[in-house]
Amino acid sequence: MTEPMYMRISEDLRRQIETKELRPGEQLPTELELRQQYDASRNTIRDAIKLLIGNGLVETRPGQGTYVVEKMDPFVTTLSADPGTGAPGGDGGAYLSEVSEQNREAFSSPPQVGIQKAVGLISARLRIPEGTNVISRHQQRFIDGTPWSMQTSFFPMDFVTRGAARLIGADDIQEGMAQYLADALGLKQVGYRDWITVRVPNSAEADFLKIPMDGRVPVFELLRVAFDESGTPLRVTVTIFPTDRNQFIVNVGDVPPPLSLPKEDDQERTG
Repeated sequence: MTEPMYMRISEDLRRQIETKELRPGEQLPTELELRQQYDASRNTIRDAIKLLIGNGLVETRPGQGTYVVEKMDPFVTTLSADPGTGAPGGDGGAYLSEVSEQNREAFSSPPQVGIQKAVGLISARLRIPEGTNVISRHQQRFIDGTPWSMQTSFFPMDFVTRGAARLIGADDIQEGMAQYLADALGLKQVGYRDWITVRVPNSAEADFLKIPMDGRVPVFELLRVAFDESGTPLRVTVTIFPTDRNQFIVNVGDVPPPLSLPKEDDQERTG
């Protein structure tokens, strides 16, 4: 059975991408140029491009054209707590330290601090009535200069009146949130619970992370609730990770550190 023409065109373009004739980030020829190159109809070219998009090899940018997807070197976040310090994986200083340990450069924007009404999951997870004021602290996080994740933490407003005034300051809390709450309020964080959801990004997330809104690149939404010794929630932290550049590890028990994997370019040279 003869292979449809759009599939032959798609396979030829795939070959050019895999052999780096078309390099990551490079624009594909225009639809008209592809029609002339392959002596094909508009619909045939569009079907070939759709197949490449479905395979995650190219992406269309409205008003700009079609581009080869730039594959990123994934960052692996350890979600379980550090056995030595007890610091929650993926949080603040622990996150920055883990990035540094993998010989990559981390940067977090200054906190955007606000006061808002707790609704939905935030009020439910903090176990406070809807409409109660909470403090929010939002940061955008980068690895090697690339937008990598977004994190927002929510705290009961009465933490400030009880003495944790730095929560409403637009500065990093270098010692980490768990240590600060212990020092300022005597609240010892003894554990946390994570919920992980995969969903389509909203417009703000897609804009910052530079991913399409159509679901081709979903996001992980990690909702973490930290608890004190009485089982009372101390804070809720929501972190958004795009799935094209993030992986997770959860360690249970006494396990050796994970083996480092060769980067894609190294695999090509040794394969």
